[in-house]
Amino acid sequence: MIKPIVFSALFTLAALPAWASGDSEIQNFTGTAMGICALALFVAAYALVIMEEKLHLRKSKPVMVAAGIIWVLVALSYQSVGKPDHAHTAILHNLTEYAELFLFLLAAMTYINALEERNVFSALRSWMVNRGFTLRTVFWLTGLLAFVISPVADNLTTALLMGAVAMAVGGTNKKFVVVACINIVVAANAGGAFSPFGDITTLMVWQKGKVSFFEFFAIFIPSLINWIIPAVCMSFAVSKEKPEVSDANVSMKLGARRIMVLFLLTIVTAVSFHNFLRLPPAVGMMLGLGYLSFFSYYLKKAEGRMNSGDNPLDVTGHNYAAFDLFRKIAKAEWDTLLFFYGVILCVGGLGQFGYLAVTSNVMYNGLGHTTANVLVGVLSAIIDNIPVMFAVLTMDPQMSHGQWLLVTLTAGVGGSLLSIGSAAGVALMGSARGVYTFGSHLKWTWAIALGYAASIAAHLILNARYFTP
Repeated sequence: MIKPIVFSALFTLAALPAWASGDSEIQNFTGTAMGICALALFVAAYALVIMEEKLHLRKSKPVMVAAGIIWVLVALSYQSVGKPDHAHTAILHNLTEYAELFLFLLAAMTYINALEERNVFSALRSWMVNRGFTLRTVFWLTGLLAFVISPVADNLTTALLMGAVAMAVGGTNKKFVVVACINIVVAANAGGAFSPFGDITTLMVWQKGKVSFFEFFAIFIPSLINWIIPAVCMSFAVSKEKPEVSDANVSMKLGARRIMVLFLLTIVTAVSFHNFLRLPPAVGMMLGLGYLSFFSYYLKKAEGRMNSGDNPLDVTGHNYAAFDLFRKIAKAEWDTLLFFYGVILCVGGLGQFGYLAVTSNVMYNGLGHTTANVLVGVLSAIIDNIPVMFAVLTMDPQMSHGQWLLVTLTAGVGGSLLSIGSAAGVALMGSARGVYTFGSHLKWTWAIALGYAASIAAHLILNARYFTP
């Protein structure tokens, strides 16, 4: 498989000399026993992450252990050259970056969980299933909604929602379910690429200040092209058959629409904090979580009154358990949040050994910015876009705005090339187990690659002004 080849290539970096990085305090430990051990440990941990589905071992566990041991090796290495405080100072920088990401995602995940509990997503799924659309219409509609919803929610949640619709409509039609799932994955990843809220990688780029909030929309058309081209190719494999219509009807619970408004207000708050006050977006998101906490108090009281009556039902027929905000926080994707901790500290630790300086020189100085950034997208499909993008941000190559937009685009949509290349693809492989597989996705990789190449070309042409110094 391709991944062992990539890991082997990473090992070869240990034999290369380290070039000077932006931080003169970082020493060249790439050829030392501790440096090689740290690299081998990260590769081994990530191999376990890749095999999560087979081993049933949560992805956060190996990277958390690897992160701790790698930083022990960093501390010992710098103590040996008379810099006992270097590791402490360096790790605080990584912890600050993680804290911002953690708080931002915790607030966003809590809102998504609240919307799910209020039946927002279930109501949307029920509406689509009951409309009597043809399979081809469902194919286009689920793809379009995935593209539109993922910039506001995230590509994982969006893919699961639209995937559930496709599977409910397709039923035993495996051919349709496979093509619809691939279309949803591509659309969700493409939609998330032009919004700071659509993907972890875009969020990291925004929080680092490499691209401003409104500049992300410059890659809207390239992102749209990335989805449209493979969607057109795949649509010819979808019939115009009309599936059976379900009688089930799901309505939203009390307060659902107001929570949607609060979520949008929270996004506005986070953007305003970053753009106008120069404060971390995470602080704005936590203020937005405060909005929800006060509204949850109202919901708790209102539903308490409904449950205290003779008939504890509202006009939509829901039997209420009181809304509890902290249950929504508890249901956050803690495995994912802890996985980010492990990845950020692992990559940061490898940077202290000099590996990122080596990689930056090989990719950005040796291959050129455009080629390197296109390669980042391909690597995102093979490894994962989160450690790849964090590594690029840590390397911090001197690039134009156009190149930062390009790497944001490629890291966001490159994962669509393989089913294992994005959280959306991995999630749908789990929910459509045995139907949507690595092999079934691979059959359409050629069409996705056409969209990937076309989106890059569109960006280079349409956003040429961003490439000038």
